Order: sequence, then structure tokens, then C-alpha cells
Amino acid sequence: MSEMSVAIAQSLISMKSAATQQALQLEMVKQNADSDQALVAMLQQASEQQQAMLPAGQGGNLDITA
Repeated sequence: MSEMSVAIAQSLISMKSAATQQALQLEMVKQNADSDQALVAMLQQASEQQQAMLPAGQGGNLDITA
């Protein structure tokens, strides 16, 4: 094999490795985003349940500008 062939082969291997690494990073970011969305949904549900247990008139927004 000539030096040119070796250089091309090394370049192709490097490109394939970089593409694999990018695909893995993308999947990890997607999984983190999915996990964050699930956590937000759980927190919202817990907040709604806590407000449902409050007596009438509590837990609402208060207008302090008046």
C-alpha cells in the first residue's frame, strides 16, 4: 500500500469514529432531555396535587400591585 492509501484509510477511520461519537452524544442529549421532561411533568403533577389539598382561597396568586 502506498502512503496515500494509508492516509486515506486513516482519514476514513477517523471520520467514521467522529460520526459514531457524534451519534452517541446526540443520543445522550436526547435521553437527558427526555429525563428532564419527565421530571418537570412529575413536579407539575405534585404541585397540582398539593394545591388540591389546600382549603379554598389558599394557593392562588395574589395581586400586590393594587
